[in-house]
Amino acid sequence: MSDTSDSDDTQYLVVHNDEEQYSIWRADRELPAGWHAEGTRGPRQNCLDHIDRVWTDMRPLSLRRRMAAAGA
Repeated sequence: MSDTSDSDDTQYLVVHNDEEQYSIWRADRELPAGWHAEGTRGPRQNCLDHIDRVWTDMRPLSLRRRMAAAGA
């Protein structure tokens, strides 16, 4: 029996949560609570490459806001 979860034709979505943290999720599955489709869909590696380009600050949004407020 073969595992189809990593087959070449599997489509993924780039997803993010309210803390602006990114991940990928199989397009044929319901998104978990708290995660939202970002708009990018495609093969696994394409989605991971997109995340590498757009997620330049790994700090959660709440931490970035606290740090900005402390520096103001």
